[in-house]
Amino acid sequence: MIPYTVNIKLAARTLTGTVHLQNKPAVDWGWQGLIAQGCHSSILIIDPKTSQTIQVLERHKANVVKVKWSRENYYHSLSSPYSLRLASADSSGKIIVWDVVSGTAHCEIQEHAKPIQDMDWLWAQDVSRDLLLAVHPPNYIVLWNGDTGTKLWKKSYAENILSFSFDPFDPSNLALLTSEGIVFITDFSHAKPPGSAGKKVYIASPHASPAHSKPVAATPAPTGAKKALNKVKVLITNEKPSAEAVTLNDCLQLSYLPSKRNHMLLLYPREILILDLELSQTVGVVAIERSGVPFIQVVPCGQRDALYCLHENGCITLRVCRSTSSSPDDVQELVYDLRSQCDAIRVTKTVRPYRIVICPVNENSAALVVSDGRVMLWELKSHSIKTSANSSSGLSPLYSPVSFCGTPLGQNQKRIPDLSLNTMIGHSFISGAEPSRSSGQQEVQLKFLLTSLLSGLPLPPFALRMCPPLTTKNINHYQPLLAVGTSNGSILVYNLTSGLLHKELSVHSCEVRGIEWVSLTSFLSFATSAPNNLGLVRNELQHVDLPTGRCFAFRGERGNDEPAIEMIKVSHLKQYLVVVFRDRPLELWDVRTGTLLREMAKNFPTVTALEWSPSHNLKSLKRKQLAAREAMARQTVSDAEQSSVESSVISLLQDAESKAELSQAISAREHFVFTDTDGQVYHITVEGNAVKDGARIPPDGSMGSIACIAWKGDTLVLGDVDGNLNFWDLKARLSRGIPTHRGWVKKIRFAPGKGNQKLLVMYTDGAEVWDTKEVQMVSSLRVGRNVSYRIMDIDWCTSDKVVLASDDGCVRVLEMAMKSASYRMDEQDLTDPVWCPYLLLPRAAITLKAFLLLQPWSDTFTMDIMQVYASGSLFIYLFIYFSFLSDIKSVLMDPELNLLQRCLLVSRLFGDESDMQFWTVAAHYLQSFAHARQLNVPVPEGQPQPEGAQNTPQSHLDICNDVLCESSFFQRFQLERVHLQEVKRSSYEHTKKCADQLLLLGQTDRAVQLLLETSADNPSYYCDSLKACLVTTITSSGPSQSTIKLVATNMIANGKLAEGVQLLCLIDKAADACRYLQTYGEWNRAAWLAKVRLNPAESSDVLKRWAEHLCSPQVNQKSKAILVLLSLGCFHKVGEMLHSMRQFDRAALFIEACLKYGVMELIGAAFTEYARLLRSLGLKEGAVLWASRAGGAGEELLEELFKAEGAEEQPGLEEEQENLQSTE
Repeated sequence: MIPYTVNIKLAARTLTGTVHLQNKPAVDWGWQGLIAQGCHSSILIIDPKTSQTIQVLERHKANVVKVKWSRENYYHSLSSPYSLRLASADSSGKIIVWDVVSGTAHCEIQEHAKPIQDMDWLWAQDVSRDLLLAVHPPNYIVLWNGDTGTKLWKKSYAENILSFSFDPFDPSNLALLTSEGIVFITDFSHAKPPGSAGKKVYIASPHASPAHSKPVAATPAPTGAKKALNKVKVLITNEKPSAEAVTLNDCLQLSYLPSKRNHMLLLYPREILILDLELSQTVGVVAIERSGVPFIQVVPCGQRDALYCLHENGCITLRVCRSTSSSPDDVQELVYDLRSQCDAIRVTKTVRPYRIVICPVNENSAALVVSDGRVMLWELKSHSIKTSANSSSGLSPLYSPVSFCGTPLGQNQKRIPDLSLNTMIGHSFISGAEPSRSSGQQEVQLKFLLTSLLSGLPLPPFALRMCPPLTTKNINHYQPLLAVGTSNGSILVYNLTSGLLHKELSVHSCEVRGIEWVSLTSFLSFATSAPNNLGLVRNELQHVDLPTGRCFAFRGERGNDEPAIEMIKVSHLKQYLVVVFRDRPLELWDVRTGTLLREMAKNFPTVTALEWSPSHNLKSLKRKQLAAREAMARQTVSDAEQSSVESSVISLLQDAESKAELSQAISAREHFVFTDTDGQVYHITVEGNAVKDGARIPPDGSMGSIACIAWKGDTLVLGDVDGNLNFWDLKARLSRGIPTHRGWVKKIRFAPGKGNQKLLVMYTDGAEVWDTKEVQMVSSLRVGRNVSYRIMDIDWCTSDKVVLASDDGCVRVLEMAMKSASYRMDEQDLTDPVWCPYLLLPRAAITLKAFLLLQPWSDTFTMDIMQVYASGSLFIYLFIYFSFLSDIKSVLMDPELNLLQRCLLVSRLFGDESDMQFWTVAAHYLQSFAHARQLNVPVPEGQPQPEGAQNTPQSHLDICNDVLCESSFFQRFQLERVHLQEVKRSSYEHTKKCADQLLLLGQTDRAVQLLLETSADNPSYYCDSLKACLVTTITSSGPSQSTIKLVATNMIANGKLAEGVQLLCLIDKAADACRYLQTYGEWNRAAWLAKVRLNPAESSDVLKRWAEHLCSPQVNQKSKAILVLLSLGCFHKVGEMLHSMRQFDRAALFIEACLKYGVMELIGAAFTEYARLLRSLGLKEGAVLWASRAGGAGEELLEELFKAEGAEEQPGLEEEQENLQSTE
């Protein structure tokens, strides 16, 4: 047998089971890479890569209804480290913010005693990382500081709030889904509650709203999907719709699309509506056919315009927005094509899909939570196909991008397949941005693959039994196994070292009532069926051998139509078994041979409680037998032979023989005691097949009917139905009764271990641990006081830990004090190592990141941190963390991986949101500006490069970056959007908005057509007609221009900002228009207008002013300002800003990348500061190198470093410096 390393120090842990209905929305996948899931009042922390539960948080008294990981959208350093923070809310209105690593609560928040409807952390984290917004029923939103638990503000609304969604592009926008419609808040701020009541819009349910289709000349009758479209032509109204039109309750979900600005989705059971919020109009519908399976939930992606949808049968589908590159004028709506779907699950009364969560870092894996406690992890995989495969299905092909981590792939460069959604499928192309097929793009198909499955315990009740305890004899092959009998007749065996399921055995056909181990690898279990009319049942008593899984009926043919088995008890030496029935005398069996030794006579007393004595005569028997054998051996060997044969050999032979005999023949004498209904104690001795009646002890007057007995050493304890415990000291012949006043004593068990006299007692309302030496209670657990669950069964799993089964479907391993089962994660013994830098100490995580980011001190990249780093305890941690991710390791060590790719890849590994955003934008613009420079197009810093220079392999940033995209691409996207709005408009309001947008975009001809559509009975008819005339007749003559400009400025001064801006755009004074917009605080609108209307130089001025505004103390969005400056190519300014914000590593690496691409000069101070940081982390070689690169600024630091190194190392370093200078 393989020798196990015995770790008998078991961690406290919780084995969880089915999920409560209130836990349905309580699941979240954080940027930290872990999944949090509510299970009754506990929270599981799951590592999806290794599918292990690595922490269980217990402090809530009620069911958990929401969990949310904090966002990682800030720069991480030693002062603001990587940390695991989670907020959870329960049905009693309590919110707890956790430090997940230590399993402790940062703070607890309570406002009302009703279930929290929704909560989320604020994503803009420049000001504070601790702000948490929660919906307290029925109609309050409250902003909390999640670190201290203080309330910042509270605001109430007219209707009941069901949920909310933050706008991912603008932190001041928030949408509330209420019982009557949607409330849009545009002045959300952490400083004060929203001033207004928000803009209220009502939703008429898609099925209820009448079909407002425009009259069209003789077209064929619309078919299914088209019909659905007509139905949702008018969906959002500002007036309250008539009563019959409102069936809002079926709107399941509202959320902003993170892939493009000002779009939102509404989910109904049979369709998903995509709204354009500028028009408040549906621009896309995903409808299900009549026979299709309804939706439960949808998760929109940010990296691509795609939706993950969960259906009622547990199937997850991925729908990707169709490219519009073919012919923009035919586009009637946004179409989301079904690109992949996974297998459904078998849905029953108790098994239902609850929720899906998507990995926010890579958006290519989904976890499905099922009501029976299973968590299924599906990963999206792409594989290349021949071009013809898709044409039959009529879908436009999907291409894989040619770049890896934002940079074109090198010739022999290694890449990680399926790293994230945006490395699997390229952009959705927009009209005019047709992909060039020569660029080596592969056509791909997507498939879901089930990569792991976590399953929980089945429904309670449970019967528990821990295997025999650890002794010096079995230490080499001991495994701490816990057998859990379930209500469906199967027995689950868990290994408590890892908390993982060791075996699941289907043993019985009905509920398991009890389990008794007969060795370390086999046990007996019994189950009883439901009684028939006569009160008789079918009893099943099975013997199970764990290694082979073999089961056999221990009582042979017996068991049909007899009274139910009450309990089974195996003797101390595992020789005998007593089976106690309800209304029938007990049976005594020999466990070793499986034979019935005695069936007691009819007049045998009724047994209420029974226990085997720990005393036996095995030792004296062995001594007698050995003596007898030695005597026999001496007689058989004659004197002559005895002298020739070594006596030691004889003794060895005798020894072996005696051991073999012993294991077969010896039957030691064992005793058991039991009580009858009157409380009389009987003592019975069993030896071989002889059963003798011993002494009887009369009942104790102070005790009621005895319910259970426990015996260890010289202590015997009896418990009765009234809650009295009676402690007998057999040696001193004393007894002592203690009333606990806790009702029926259900079970009592002594702890294992020599001399350990602790006793575990189970009552109907909880449990207690007693010390029988001192006869006093050690700890207590009571339903309603300490915990919310009821206890169903108990046992000891080691000498100082107990295991409890409870009615919330969990099995908990607890310390003797029976406090919560949360523990420190870093002390835990995991089966597979978990890659999660957030579990490290802050310093270790930052060191690990610096180590992975750049190793310019050697030609080859090493993953052996030993060579570089040698500081005790941290090193141990870091070393463990390198047992990770083989494919990523090979990519990191690939010499072709450039600095930008490395920075992006490491920010992905760390799940660092702000890093990822910075490096994505930086990588794109560094390359495009460097490319423009190569083409010898002079680009002054601060101006976007001319259009011709943009045909780098990665043509543009994704539209999810909004105004950070190139102007030409942004313009095309906006034109297409207006075209779609125009197709979808269904009222005069919509037409007016479309005309306004077209005028701003410079599409005057189209705008005139729309203005002329106004009907004569409309009050704006005259105005619109005049406007149409004005637009068509505008000439560039001086007087008309100056008149219009004067009118425009007057309008703006009198509060008609939008109209004035339009007029300015008509006479090509868009730059002035932008300036006015900025003056009046419409910064986003100004940036939008600059992008679509201005030439590069003017646009750059407007955006620079915006960046300055973002840096101002009252706005404080410096991270956004840096991204804007990156998109303008102001790299030197970005370097300086990063340095002044003390983001030394980001600054140094960014400047290094700029130098490589030749787009800026050195900022020495940043390199020096980074060198200091590396020195403080213990990465000496790195410090020396960066200091030597910093020019004059680093000389002082270099001297310090040399002094520290000592004189003997200097010659080597000077050589290294010379080499470096020559390479530079």
